[in-house]
Amino acid sequence: MAFFDRLQSDTAEARAHVTGAPVIRAIREGRFSLDGYTWFLTQAYHHVKHTVPLMMACGGRLPERLEPVRKALVEYIEEEYGHHEWILNDLAACGIDKDSVRYGTPDTSIELMVAYLYDRIQRGNPVAFFGMVQVLEGTSIELATPLGEAIQKQLGLPSQAFSYLYSHGALDQDHFDFFRNLMDSITDPEDQRAIIESARMVYRLYGDMLHSIPLPARAREHNHAAA
Repeated sequence: MAFFDRLQSDTAEARAHVTGAPVIRAIREGRFSLDGYTWFLTQAYHHVKHTVPLMMACGGRLPERLEPVRKALVEYIEEEYGHHEWILNDLAACGIDKDSVRYGTPDTSIELMVAYLYDRIQRGNPVAFFGMVQVLEGTSIELATPLGEAIQKQLGLPSQAFSYLYSHGALDQDHFDFFRNLMDSITDPEDQRAIIESARMVYRLYGDMLHSIPLPARAREHNHAAA
């Protein structure tokens, strides 16, 4: 089995924590609010701003036998640089002050996710970084575009508020294919184990963030409270 396929199968249970987040059902049912969307974007800013620094840290720690992976990181860095600023622009289009987010703090789950990745790069196997790529790239392609369109329709926001979601959705398929080929080039069992373990942890922590997104109460719950 190619490593990418094994990565998918060995992380399926952990991935369910992301795809089963209540926010996904709520959006599909039309139960989503501007507060929920801006909270999500705020958390996205606080992990996306670390993407390039994490890639740089990973590249600096890779052994010479993984030189092709380092070369791939150079391409990733060029593509990903500045995406955190896109998120701030999306937030501004939603009426949120950029600096309040830029100088704010993330949810505990995102703080732990970023800290875990830096730790694995520095104290463990640096290829663990790609566990995050597995989670975020895969989740984006599966969910970002359809959910972004549903959110825009529900909230009546301009397209300028969705540059992050739309750019990381279906149009990012080529990027994910690049990742698939890169993973299939990793053959060392210890490298593979480090990526799988990291992906499982990131699925857990990123899923915790999604589970924490504030949602409006169901109509039934409103009626019960009123009674």
